Amino acid sequence: MSLTQLITRAQLGISAPEVCVEVHISGGLPAFTVVGLPETTVREARDRVRSAIINSGFEFPARRITVNLAPADLPKEGGRYDLSIALGILAASNQVNVTTLRNVACFGELALSGECRKIEGLLPALIASKKAGQAVTIPDQNAPEAMLVRALPVQLSSSLAQVCASLNGGEPLPLAGSRPEPKLPGYRLDLAEVRGQYQAKRALEIAAAGGHHMLMMGPPGTGKSMLARRLNSILPPMSEEEAMSLASIRSISQQPVDPHSWLERPFQSPHHTVSGVALAGGGGNPKPGEISLAHNGVLFLDELTEFRRGVIEVLREPLETGQIHISRASGKAIFPAKFQLIAALNPCPGGCDSIKTCDCSPQQLSRYRNKLSAPLLDRIDIQIELGRLPHDEMLGETKRPGETSERVRQRVCAARHRQLARQGCINANLDNRQLIEACRLDNRLEQILVRAIDKLRLSARSYHKLLKLARTIADLSQSDQITETHLAEAISYRQRDRKRM
Repeated sequence: MSLTQLITRAQLGISAPEVCVEVHISGGLPAFTVVGLPETTVREARDRVRSAIINSGFEFPARRITVNLAPADLPKEGGRYDLSIALGILAASNQVNVTTLRNVACFGELALSGECRKIEGLLPALIASKKAGQAVTIPDQNAPEAMLVRALPVQLSSSLAQVCASLNGGEPLPLAGSRPEPKLPGYRLDLAEVRGQYQAKRALEIAAAGGHHMLMMGPPGTGKSMLARRLNSILPPMSEEEAMSLASIRSISQQPVDPHSWLERPFQSPHHTVSGVALAGGGGNPKPGEISLAHNGVLFLDELTEFRRGVIEVLREPLETGQIHISRASGKAIFPAKFQLIAALNPCPGGCDSIKTCDCSPQQLSRYRNKLSAPLLDRIDIQIELGRLPHDEMLGETKRPGETSERVRQRVCAARHRQLARQGCINANLDNRQLIEACRLDNRLEQILVRAIDKLRLSARSYHKLLKLARTIADLSQSDQITETHLAEAISYRQRDRKRM
């Protein structure tokens, strides 16, 4: 009898718990059993591994083979366990020496010919292996993904035969190359292309500087979508930690990660017919949705009132916590969802210039307003109206271009630098203790704020958001203290609270 143990990693959300692959060969009738809560693709590994071993020039043992994937209560899915199972069988039958793999995690789906195929969603496993001080052996097709993780010993394999030859004293497996230096994002859209709408541009700059959520309401053709799609051009590039978190989400979503441009912030703009599962994530084995794919970037919901109300309401939790919790019968998953929400809508179903001049019936307006709940609107920091642009201003702007995204981005980066130096996070993420320290008001400003709260009937959440908004405006003006001007401007961006739409 012979027993062999190897290590690999499973996929659970964006985490990658360690899995011990135990292979036991004993006497008895020939059998091949895989236990340890394997899904269908893992159970099918029996046929893939048998053919891969034979076609790689080795003997498949005609004995009783038991493969245990521990821990037994962790669901296992995908073909990533094929290489570990095959090496375990060969080692247990004394055909391969695996003593050098005691601290090496092996990944790879095997073709019937013995070739190693690419594994989807491998990046979280590579990050976890690095934290555990382990080396990894992966298919050579996963090399671009492995380049993202610095200081991780990565061996590349093209086939089972190549791995076995290196373990038996042959030529060592090639190593993955180093990560190329990322390029700074190149922005195709520029804020200077948006004519007029100076208040909206100012609000967009404040939203970018503090990471605040923003709602724009105005008739069709006033530039709401143009402004939203240019938000990324005034945001600073992601840090390496932020980029790695997003890359993990894209990896398990089977989306490519380019090592050259991975610092560029995401911009997700789902259609209004999107389902709740597609927006929040889910499935039997939970996968990230649009809000997680917008992590550390922008989620733009155009024509907000055209989304189904039940779909929009799933935004409540992630807007507050920056995470989305998905529970299924097979298990739970937590995905990061620290996105910046930018939403746009028309004043009424008919797209009139203003509610005051609207021709829609009271019943139509009531149904239209009820598509958005007050608790959801309460979570949006900036709520502004955009008016239709006068013809003379529109024509005059062609001769006098607006401010470029680069100039605005410099102010945004300077404001964010002040925030990070002061409290270690951007203003939108301030907790209650940090809020008290960073947003101190004198008695006169407190009285102004109290009157505004009473007049606008603001909640405690809106009160905190007002303080954070005023703090961001002060940071943009390079002021250490919040002044009356800063507070008044912040209050002006919450005027929609009184109308509740």
